[in-house]
Amino acid sequence: MPKFSIIIPVYNVEDYIKECLDSIFNQTCKDYEVIVVNDGTKDKSMDIVKKYDVKIINQENQGLSAARNNGAKKAKGEYLFFLDSDDTIEENLLDSLKDAVTKYKPDIVRFQIQEMYEDGTKKEFKEEGFAPVKGTTAFEKICKYHFVENAWSYIIKRSYWENEKYEFAKGMIHEDFGLIPLVIMKAKRVMSIDTIGYNYRQRKNSIMSTVNYEKTKKKVEDFLKHYVFLTNEINKTNLDSKVFK
Repeated sequence: MPKFSIIIPVYNVEDYIKECLDSIFNQTCKDYEVIVVNDGTKDKSMDIVKKYDVKIINQENQGLSAARNNGAKKAKGEYLFFLDSDDTIEENLLDSLKDAVTKYKPDIVRFQIQEMYEDGTKKEFKEEGFAPVKGTTAFEKICKYHFVENAWSYIIKRSYWENEKYEFAKGMIHEDFGLIPLVIMKAKRVMSIDTIGYNYRQRKNSIMSTVNYEKTKKKVEDFLKHYVFLTNEINKTNLDSKVFK
């Protein structure tokens, strides 16, 4: 069983997918599998992907959530890593993560992020790591970080993910916000390492940067739906949820 299952949804990213995959296959740690979910891409992304040793799942265009969900169902690794196809990871990230999970065996490990701009510059967000704690305590710490709910900021133990039957909501924007806070809160052991290992690409005209009114309206509506779902789910538990809410 590989230590990590790296799940990459692909849709019209021919300009970025090679750099993304190269950043994985250049890792100093080789204990992983790569699952690429072809979400009905219309460009030449998959011609590039097929040059690499990856598992490929083909599906009609259903969006990021469905692609991630389908990838997780096929995963064999001990930990799930949801990597976006236009982002990259630093070559030592998986080694740092492997050291952490081997020593502490947590449900979730948080690592740190830097923004990556088209001109090649980067902006670091240096956050302090912490030793394994229960999910509610971890959330109090993580909610002070610059990036909180982004799925690509964590690796998640697959057995925990499957036992809780977690899934990203389909057809909705902010799918990370609609799930990851709950995943953190309900976990028994969450830790954070201070390794800055993820390069979050800043793209013009991405879903999160658009100024289109209808898309902005949908983002707001979906945010509310996610919030209602999260509060309902956390109310079913006996967890201390003040900070969460």
